[in-house]
Amino acid sequence: MRISTDNLGKRFGYEWVFRHLTTTFYPNKTYAIVGANGSGKSTLMKILAGIMPPSAGKLSYEGISAEHIFRNIAFAAPYMELIEELSVWETVQLHHRLKPLCLPPDELITSAQFEKVRNREVRLLSSGMKQKLKLALALFSPAPVLLLDEPTTNFDATNTKWFIEQLQQQKNRTVIIASNMAAEIELCSATISIADFK
Repeated sequence: MRISTDNLGKRFGYEWVFRHLTTTFYPNKTYAIVGANGSGKSTLMKILAGIMPPSAGKLSYEGISAEHIFRNIAFAAPYMELIEELSVWETVQLHHRLKPLCLPPDELITSAQFEKVRNREVRLLSSGMKQKLKLALALFSPAPVLLLDEPTTNFDATNTKWFIEQLQQQKNRTVIIASNMAAEIELCSATISIADFK
């Protein structure tokens, strides 16, 4: 799905985080949103996900009406909350009921290497495992748009390798990654710097 922005901007109070952002994100391409800490990468991702409204400009999704945006976007970020009292298995099942995955829950557990923590409550997972669960739910969603904010935060080398392998298998999706990590940026075919829109 193609996403277009026209003079998109966001401000908090009198301070503009970014402005005059005009670009198009195309299917089958992976984009990196880069910028210094606090520059507005996460703010832009939240706007693209429909979580936060822009202060100026327009945002459009090709062929998708506003009420159907959420079904067409998969989003993962370290600051997203999971239901801490649910087990990993219950979390996957709940997500599958609300927003069906592109593979059965049992297969997601296996693909994401969650067999050993399948019945463990989310609150007992390490920060890296929580992040991996969020990523797995987004990566294995059939949504045509995949938004990943700092995807390998708290990851060790093994989980980073798993993420890279999974990302390389994404087809026919518009993938946007907000990151300053070279290994993540190198996975992308185009780069947009927030600093260009201050």
